[in-house]
Amino acid sequence: MFKWDTRAKWIVKHPAPRLAVSRQRQCWPENPKGEWTPMSYTDLIETTGRVNDFLNAGSILSWDARTMMPKAGAESRSKQLATLAVAARNLLCSDEMKHALDGAEAETSGKPKNSPEARIVAQVREAIAYHERIPTELLRRKTELGAAAHEVWAEAREKADFTIFAPALTTMVDINREMAHALGFEEHPYDALMYRFEPGMTVAKLNPLFERLREGMLPLVRGIAQAEKPRSDFLFRDFPPDQQMAFALKMAERIGYDTTRGRLDTTVHPFEISFTRNDVRITTRVSKDYMPMSLFGALHEAGHAMYEQNVDPAYTRTPLTTDLISLYAVGGVSFGAHESQSRLWENHVGRSRAFWANHFGEIQAAYPGMLDDVSEEEFYRAVNRSEPSFIRVEADELTYDFHIMLRAELEAKMIDGSLEVADLPEAWNAAMKENLGLDVPDDAQGVLQDVHWSSGQIGTFCNYTIGNIMAAQLFDTAAGENPGIQSALDGGDYAPLRDWLTDKVCQHGRRFSRDELLQNATGRTLDPEPYIAHLTNKYSEIYALA
Repeated sequence: MFKWDTRAKWIVKHPAPRLAVSRQRQCWPENPKGEWTPMSYTDLIETTGRVNDFLNAGSILSWDARTMMPKAGAESRSKQLATLAVAARNLLCSDEMKHALDGAEAETSGKPKNSPEARIVAQVREAIAYHERIPTELLRRKTELGAAAHEVWAEAREKADFTIFAPALTTMVDINREMAHALGFEEHPYDALMYRFEPGMTVAKLNPLFERLREGMLPLVRGIAQAEKPRSDFLFRDFPPDQQMAFALKMAERIGYDTTRGRLDTTVHPFEISFTRNDVRITTRVSKDYMPMSLFGALHEAGHAMYEQNVDPAYTRTPLTTDLISLYAVGGVSFGAHESQSRLWENHVGRSRAFWANHFGEIQAAYPGMLDDVSEEEFYRAVNRSEPSFIRVEADELTYDFHIMLRAELEAKMIDGSLEVADLPEAWNAAMKENLGLDVPDDAQGVLQDVHWSSGQIGTFCNYTIGNIMAAQLFDTAAGENPGIQSALDGGDYAPLRDWLTDKVCQHGRRFSRDELLQNATGRTLDPEPYIAHLTNKYSEIYALA
């Protein structure tokens, strides 16, 4: 009647009777004598905690692969990551999980719908239904390719040759197209892929949002093109990498990044990654002759990290710090919500006039003699200058979203089949010319610059723009409702803003949806107007636009 399996549970050979009994009694056979013990909410938390363990183990391997692993380790690492991803998915969709879910659902049936317990039960049930639509072999193929393709992408980028990466990207697009059709969608296959990162976002919603942003930002871009350019030569001096890393970390700590629970390393493409709130690591990249890259990269990733470090400790190792849809151990409710924190700290704080009023002396001291001929005002204007650039992560605050709109629109076309991968560089270069007036010199500065496609993260680029919109909306509300927050920022005190964000956003983990979070914090759902107003006011002042 029973057999032993790797989950260390005795199970019935015939699934149908076992499921029927479980749904009636919320039970799980614990031993070969057939004695039944009830499954409970506690069992659900323990079982989902093991899913979280698999995902965190994968995150550690990913961090190592992107910071320290020798190139030759890529092939075996891809299989290791695939094994962990499939194991996490199989445990999530296992009969054990379903029995625990049935018991937890019965036990918590009287809880309010927005309680942590009710939200956990609902999220687990939704995640099981989501993943059961994706064939296991498809997940394995995607995960293996995502790990292996990173090295192919890195080589192609180094050699500025898209043809090296094109076969892997073609396969990745095909896999994502298969996933979209397996998951199902109402209007556009790209909708199914965006759901993984930004639940509820669709092409039909994204297009008018992009149009509103273009309408608000293009006049600024055109006005700045005719205005006098700020001095910025001093940003391109020979800044020693060790001194850059030291100052970047100092500023990350200053805004609130806790290095007793984190660390800063270098990488090709900056990222933040967490293995619970007590181990949240960030990376940045260093250019010897362009210092802002390391500094603002660190501030950006510190914003991500502070989201994770300030999640309610009670949610550790639960679905409220585990994205069971995307299979990431992450506490942010959506990738856009997560991006709101990084963009807020990088741009609304780190690039503000108040920030440099407080810290310009420190950056001069960090690079003795190198900035002595620069004023505080010149530095502020230089790090906020707006000029079209080829590289997204180096783009200024105003033109950044044009990079995002380009990527999201090209992705959608690749997924619906209206754009072939082989034609991607031509389409990319044409869009850069139309939107930013730039002639892309090579693939490394064009279509190969982002790591996302190599790992299979198709559908995630819209999150950056949504994060920008959310950041402005949250900052506008925080400063507007609490004048003491801006006063504190003016004095170099970041705790009041950090506390407000912890209260309104970070502590809740994945308990609330993105729009619920915004509604609770700002009184409305996603609204681009504060963002457009922020950009208009800031750049009109810097460039003396009418």
